[in-house]
Amino acid sequence: MDVLLPPQPAKVNDQQAGHKVPRTARGRRTLRAILDAAAEEFGARGFHEAAIARIAQRADVAIGSFYTYFDSKEAVFRALVADMSMQVRETVAPVILAAPDRLAGERAGIAAFIAFVRQHQALYRIIDESAFVAEDAYRKHYTDIAEGYAASLTAAFGRGELSEGDMTVRAWAIMGMNVFLGLRFGVWDQSQSPEAVADAAAALIGDGLRARL
Repeated sequence: MDVLLPPQPAKVNDQQAGHKVPRTARGRRTLRAILDAAAEEFGARGFHEAAIARIAQRADVAIGSFYTYFDSKEAVFRALVADMSMQVRETVAPVILAAPDRLAGERAGIAAFIAFVRQHQALYRIIDESAFVAEDAYRKHYTDIAEGYAASLTAAFGRGELSEGDMTVRAWAIMGMNVFLGLRFGVWDQSQSPEAVADAAAALIGDGLRARL
């Protein structure tokens, strides 16, 4: 789930917040608390068993405060998918952009993503469930990342850091690898360090599977 769009300040945009964007610092803190509480609730119970009342309770806000920002459970779920996608970008992108070259960036990005997943294990349940609850948001999560990723691979090719190839196919292939690395080594098993996993994965990306003669 490599993300190479320029990092932006952490915020919730109009689409994420259902066009109910807070204008004050206090309002932004309340919205952040609701989204964090929604991540806990949906991550623990899934969409259908989650309840707005429990989200408000987890966020320590009144039910009326919830409805100040979101019209329904689906609205906050959609906002959460977009928010979590943005959090991944804001965590991983600066690490990749700071690397000395693209292959070093791949390694750093994988390690950063696995570390992020370990701290946000609800990510997988929420994103996976969005395929059934909000399929357009699910597609947007991946297609937006893939488009930025393919463009950044093309830029790295232009700098002489990568071989020629179909950058769209490469983007989706590496993203798929990273998604399952995060699941295996971020959620299911944390016995290996993110750096060790990233070393092995980056070697595959850089060197491939072909035996050396």
